[in-house]
Amino acid sequence: MARVKFGAFLAPHHPIGENPTLQFRRDLDLVEQLDKLGFDEFWCGEHHSTGWEIIASPELFLAAAGERSHRIRLGTGVVSLPYHHPFNVAQRIVQLDHMTGGRVIFGTGPGALPSDAYVLGIDPMVQRDRQDEAIGVIRKLLRGEERFSHESDWFTLKDARLQLLPLQEDLPFAVASMVSPSGMTLAGKHGTGVLSIGSMSTAGLQALPTQWGFAEDSAAKHGNAVNRDDWRVVLSWHLAETKQQAQEEAKNGLLRWHNEYTVGTLMRPGAVAYDNADQAIEEMSGGDNAMAIVGTPDELVDTVKKLQALTGGFGTVIGFVNDWANPEATRRSWDMVARYVIPEVNGMLDGYRESQAHVINNREVFERAGEAVISKIMENEKAVAAMAEEADAKPAIAPHHAPELGKKSSGN
Repeated sequence: MARVKFGAFLAPHHPIGENPTLQFRRDLDLVEQLDKLGFDEFWCGEHHSTGWEIIASPELFLAAAGERSHRIRLGTGVVSLPYHHPFNVAQRIVQLDHMTGGRVIFGTGPGALPSDAYVLGIDPMVQRDRQDEAIGVIRKLLRGEERFSHESDWFTLKDARLQLLPLQEDLPFAVASMVSPSGMTLAGKHGTGVLSIGSMSTAGLQALPTQWGFAEDSAAKHGNAVNRDDWRVVLSWHLAETKQQAQEEAKNGLLRWHNEYTVGTLMRPGAVAYDNADQAIEEMSGGDNAMAIVGTPDELVDTVKKLQALTGGFGTVIGFVNDWANPEATRRSWDMVARYVIPEVNGMLDGYRESQAHVINNREVFERAGEAVISKIMENEKAVAAMAEEADAKPAIAPHHAPELGKKSSGN
């Protein structure tokens, strides 16, 4: 079975009230930590409003992250294509790929926040079509095709061709998928990977098999193929040594995030504010409407394995970065994922356990080894005894042959 990769998704969702400069730096610290821990991917988004989501340019952030990391892949999660001229997007991605040593994953979306589109004067009804159009143009540019022109109602290209191509020969693409089938359908049309962001709820998780079917149907329709290895599923979690500790660490931050951001700022339909932190942690991390794993590494392992079985398989688990707990507890949570969850999910410890069980269950086979050691000890003891007997049997050395030890010379 192919190894399940692990990554992190930073929207970010930072509560208002902290120094934004320090928040940027702490986010970069997290990239550095995840790189050292062996995580495979790191994603960050593009937003321009709400006060909570403060990264306006994922390319700028990832360029800095690239200087503080060595192996982790860096994804734009996502560039909102309707907000930008496609030629400029292609150029920025190419430059980022070179600056990070070929570690870029190009994630795209139509734009998640209506408030962003409104400020830019973009009708939400055209956003998904514009994303589709832009992907087609950008892929032609990144492939280095001959010069071409393109006339649209929102951008124009004349004899366009990039003067520099990506460092990666086949730079990976991904399309964000929320609740509607449009993201999956678009991935199938263009043969790209998928970043399933709408999976962070029980209902969203249950819908994933159907969602992937949209991608496969669309790919077949357009003569393309989609690969489950390029499918990334986003989950929310906070881990600690015990479930009680995890809940205590996360409950107040989770309450604030839900009440102030989800309900108070985004005003998502159906979302209702909680009365207190205990209610928030109980309802959001347990029961049929759970949207997060707040507990132990074993719980996350169990969730990932069940999700693999439910969906038929995917390539990467992406953890949604949150500020529910304090920075120290949050860093420890990611550390626990690397120490306990990743090796368990990928069977890295199976060989150790088999070896231990083999030794335990076949003790009689190895008794002869112990007997051999005892035998050698006994043989050695007999040899020592024989040498002692032989020494006792030898005649004493004649006095005139023995050196006069300790006797001083008389000088005569």
